[in-house]
Amino acid sequence: MTPVELSRTVLHAVRRAVDDGELSVTVPERAVVTAPGPGGCGDYATSIALQLSRPAGQPSQRVAAILLPRLADADGIRDVVVTGPGFLNISLAEQAQADLVTAVVREVGARGAAYGHGDALAGRIVALRVPYEVRAEVVADAVVRLVAAQGGRATVEHGGPVNLRPVPAPEDPAPLGADAARWALLHPAPHDRPRITADHLVQRESNPLFRVRYAHARVRSLTRNAGRLGFDAEPGPLDSGTAHRELLAALAEHPRILAAAATHRAPDRLARHLVTVADAALPFLASVLPCGEEKPSAAHRARLALAEAAGTVLAGGLSLLGIDAPEHL
Repeated sequence: MTPVELSRTVLHAVRRAVDDGELSVTVPERAVVTAPGPGGCGDYATSIALQLSRPAGQPSQRVAAILLPRLADADGIRDVVVTGPGFLNISLAEQAQADLVTAVVREVGARGAAYGHGDALAGRIVALRVPYEVRAEVVADAVVRLVAAQGGRATVEHGGPVNLRPVPAPEDPAPLGADAARWALLHPAPHDRPRITADHLVQRESNPLFRVRYAHARVRSLTRNAGRLGFDAEPGPLDSGTAHRELLAALAEHPRILAAAATHRAPDRLARHLVTVADAALPFLASVLPCGEEKPSAAHRARLALAEAAGTVLAGGLSLLGIDAPEHL
């Protein structure tokens, strides 16, 4: 069950509650399904109950309680738990989890760097008016790429009235080099002042850009080493356990993040998401190749396929930000 399919399942639960007379709302066109937040559990979570609370005229926890049994008996769902103010946390059945891994990895493999590109802005022309300032120029360039990835077209003009004005860089970022300079300007939220410091050049875990590029380079190294061991990637179910779940959730979330980054003119959302993907990938990558006398198996091929999907997402995301994804680091 993919996130899109799970979103449809959530909407079906809402429709059933409306048909049964327990909710009086207009069924929304889309239900956002994401990885569980702090305090959450399971494989996915949705805030649909909070979204419907006001139009339903009921507390969000009551809306969640109405939806819970209708979600829990849906095919592919093992358990549903309500947490916080009404978040529905969904655990997938074992077969649904296996199908999700295979579906996401195959889709990334089929679409390559275009995974997550869509039609959220199809036919739209986004007119950007920016001041003559280096950060605004770099952010506008990234927005142009993101809008194009969602089927739209963005134009950039200078002068007022300005509609894209991130907090300016405190100094010239050029001494950092092209890639680190772009990251320094794009990673912070538009209302945050960027740091133009040598920290962006440090090759260690404290540097988010290093973690993203290092994770990508590690994946490429794993592919080369797997070739030397005589096996390649093949999407399939992974071993039981949680090591891969955060990575899978981050990859499945990538299309939504790209659409939101383009719609809200916020390349920082993509930059922070790439850090999330890298931080989920790095612990998982240690388990991809056989150890010692262990022979390559179907599990190793499936792990390699998931790792390569992560590398593809990292490379594609960096490209949209105008940053290089090196094969070696």
